[in-house]
Amino acid sequence: MTENKTVRLTETVKAGGCASKLSPALLDGVLGKLVQPANPRVLVGFDKADDAGVYKMSDDLGIVQTVDFFTPVVDDPYTFGQVAATNALSDVYAMGGRPVSALAMVCFPEMQDIGVLERILAGGLSKMIEAGCSVIGGHSIRDAEIKFGYAVTGTIHPDRILTNSGARVGDALVFTKALGTGVISTAVKRGRAEAAWSEAAIRSMTTLNRAASEVCLRHEVHSLTDVTGFGMAGHAREMALGSEVSLSISASCLPVLPGALECIRQDFIPGGLRNNRDFAGCCIDADADVPADLVTLLFDPQTAGGLLVSVAARDADALVDDLIANGVPAVRLGEVIARRHPLIHVTG
Repeated sequence: MTENKTVRLTETVKAGGCASKLSPALLDGVLGKLVQPANPRVLVGFDKADDAGVYKMSDDLGIVQTVDFFTPVVDDPYTFGQVAATNALSDVYAMGGRPVSALAMVCFPEMQDIGVLERILAGGLSKMIEAGCSVIGGHSIRDAEIKFGYAVTGTIHPDRILTNSGARVGDALVFTKALGTGVISTAVKRGRAEAAWSEAAIRSMTTLNRAASEVCLRHEVHSLTDVTGFGMAGHAREMALGSEVSLSISASCLPVLPGALECIRQDFIPGGLRNNRDFAGCCIDADADVPADLVTLLFDPQTAGGLLVSVAARDADALVDDLIANGVPAVRLGEVIARRHPLIHVTG
């Protein structure tokens, strides 16, 4: 008699979560060659390197559209569904929008137990229900590896869009959540993660950015983006380029998930981190007293990561207090400075 063995989802894929994305350098090269006619109703398009697209339906209604799917970043199917949904919803929240509907996207091996897919879908649906976002359909294909996510549609007022290109010199930088999901997920895949590390990472990856976004809308926020597959360095670079400014980040203020730095020291480095460093490494300089592992962490690809906020300095402490009061971990991370090169300066 053959014993059934529980399949660890991370063992079935080459790379997990946002670490499975194409490199930013490759995407930059391809997207830069695409040209389409201008449309005044497209308020935010792919040329802006922003978190989601925004299409103007009327003077008081804009549609936010985004899509995100990836391979398993955790072993449990239900939890993977939750993480994938949390990650897909995040781009709508990062624009200041409210998600209203979603289409599921499934890639699934024919030989895999169908019960795994049922659990993935159930996990994803649980987070969509929490977000008040209706799943209204989807699409599936056969594939060698499991992949799951959603195309999400949200609503927003056309005059209240928060983009990654509005940061102003003198603003303070605020960041929610903590860094390290990429390296911890790599340790999980290799069977080397301590339980406390993976539990903290899962809590982070299954926490919606809904409350953080809603709090930001109550404050003098000039620019907003979520830190996901391109890491803190890549998304900070996009904010700096789009806003024609530079950013100063304090390494001592970086929130770090338990075990993340130990994972770096043990060389649990995902391919996505290396790609991010190859692409954005030239955009960062760090003071001599900044530990090398903290610099490395800036390139770690985050799954369902936190929000990087550029807010008027006079309102920064109030924003942090408001976020924390609403159950959102938040720190004052640095400041927006005049354009310089490299774009991102990391202090001790």
